[in-house]
Amino acid sequence: MTDMTVEADVSSSEAAPDRASALRFLKMSDRAFHWMTFLAAVFVLALLGAIIVSLIVGASPALSTFGFGFVVNERWSPSREIFGALAPIYGTIVTSIIAMLIAVPVGLGIAIFLTELCPMALRRPFGVAIELLAGVPSIIYGIWGFFVLAPLLKETLQPALIDIFEHVPLLNALFAGPAYGIGMLTAGLILAIMILPFITAVSRDVFQTVPPVLKEAAFGVGCTTWEVVGNIVIPFTRVGLVGGVMLALGRALGETMAVTFVIGNSHNISASILAPATTISASIANEFQEASAGLYTSSLVALGLLLFVITFLVLSAARLMLMRIERKTGG
Repeated sequence: MTDMTVEADVSSSEAAPDRASALRFLKMSDRAFHWMTFLAAVFVLALLGAIIVSLIVGASPALSTFGFGFVVNERWSPSREIFGALAPIYGTIVTSIIAMLIAVPVGLGIAIFLTELCPMALRRPFGVAIELLAGVPSIIYGIWGFFVLAPLLKETLQPALIDIFEHVPLLNALFAGPAYGIGMLTAGLILAIMILPFITAVSRDVFQTVPPVLKEAAFGVGCTTWEVVGNIVIPFTRVGLVGGVMLALGRALGETMAVTFVIGNSHNISASILAPATTISASIANEFQEASAGLYTSSLVALGLLLFVITFLVLSAARLMLMRIERKTGG
């Protein structure tokens, strides 16, 4: 017994340094992991700060020259060095609104169909088809919109809208002719198709997080599918739905190539959504390469800064909305 006790003491004394070494290694690894993640977060903030600073520096000549008039002035004349951002801002907001008005109800409807009504054998094929739309390059959407969608709208939908609302107050200005094919409505339709996969995918995923017992209980007391979706599914997932919609809105605000093809690239403000217009991204993409150094280039950089500010305000508003929803639901 004495020999066995001695051997146990020897083995435990030999194992103690090994355990201490392993603990030191784990502690160092954890500390290294902590600093790596911290530096990654700092790098993102530093990169964002560098972008903001570069935009402010590049836009300062234009902003100092035109002041607040740069935001409220419509005129854009490179030959006379007169630049105003109101037309691109207007086009960006209007096309994004059109896209959201179309894509949000359609995307939510598709997500509801996939999660509540679609046969199990068809859910995966339909879901994959929707997600594949997100992988199509934006320039393909632009080419298709210019050569296929725009002529089709010019010959069918736009003349019909002009005739239908010709004698309706307010709407006759909103759908005033002539029918160009290209314009804000066409750009909004292209954007709606492009952001549809984001809304559908996010909505479908959050709908699938609803506990089945809640829906089964609602069906058990005689609720219809419409009532279950409206009273159970959507209220339970509204935080995720708002996040998905805002993600799609951010994509719509910053889209460049597809919009450039079909919006007409006109620095004019028109009440008609059938008229050609421009957006901030389209203006930068069209003119930056040909812009002469100086006030012209600075004005284009200032447009980029405005787009950054608009996107930041939209995302901030979305975050505040989510916080209010979470407070109301006790999250």
